[in-house]
Amino acid sequence: MLYYSIKVILSGIIIAIASEVARRSPLLGALIVSLPLISILSMIWLWRDTADIERISSLSTSTFWFVIPTLPMFLVLPWLLRQDVGFWLALLLACMLTSVLYLGMAYVLGRFGISF
Repeated sequence: MLYYSIKVILSGIIIAIASEVARRSPLLGALIVSLPLISILSMIWLWRDTADIERISSLSTSTFWFVIPTLPMFLVLPWLLRQDVGFWLALLLACMLTSVLYLGMAYVLGRFGISF
């Protein structure tokens, strides 16, 4: 239980730091958020929990493929906001687009024999 609590607290601290930095400097906040900190932490926790190289390799490869469909969200969200779409609706629409793109990526990868 202590180990789980440490994981949750450390992950939460990183997110809190990133949001506080972004409040002061959007550019620096974007740099921090763009770092693959969650992916790295997940790999560390997975290594600590399982020491399973194949599982970590699969996580890394899957992360690569599923980063690609998230990228349009970072262009669509600011575009929607600049079109005077409210924040929550814009965020919802951007997340819905990302979900559709995730499904599309899973379908395309499946057609090429890449499974997860």
